[in-house]
Amino acid sequence: MSDTPPRPLPIIRGERVFLRPGERSDIHLFVNWLNDAETTSYLSMRAPMSVPMEEKWFERMLEQQGKDAYHFVICMLGDGKPIGTMGLFGIDYVNGHAGIGISIGEKDLWGQGLGTDAMFAVLDFGFGQLRLERLWLEVYDFNGRARRSYDKCGFTLEGVERHAVYKLGRYIDVQLMSILADEWAAQPRKKMWEYTE
Repeated sequence: MSDTPPRPLPIIRGERVFLRPGERSDIHLFVNWLNDAETTSYLSMRAPMSVPMEEKWFERMLEQQGKDAYHFVICMLGDGKPIGTMGLFGIDYVNGHAGIGISIGEKDLWGQGLGTDAMFAVLDFGFGQLRLERLWLEVYDFNGRARRSYDKCGFTLEGVERHAVYKLGRYIDVQLMSILADEWAAQPRKKMWEYTE
């Protein structure tokens, strides 16, 4: 018989992943993910990240958590393995909107629908727990894999910011996408609070 208590039923979850708060012990993992050139080509980062830099970010994140932002670690339901990060930022409780950021750090798990599953979980949290009205995100024009995922999650293209970012030696268009609460509510899928195991 194991002395390890069973893992609690996750509060924020999808079909295959769950979201938990970041821990100090995750910092080295974050730095490893954020120092991969392919991973950061899809993010707003431009330079390598150090452990002290990430520690400072972590402290700021702790101050914001539950106020105008939520930061989560994406973990596999089966074994709890961390595979990426995501969160809500710029939460405006008066007007009911927030931005979403997501990154799957474990590249061998790209293209398996885990980011889509995590996105469904954060949509359930934002709309079903925080009573927000609109969630939005930005995606670079060359990130077709992410765009397909956001389409599956019900996001609508609102517009394109032409040549909005200079990255990788060229100007990049940035696509702005959003989903509204009624669009989320109409999705024919199990919401996070409907999972019982």
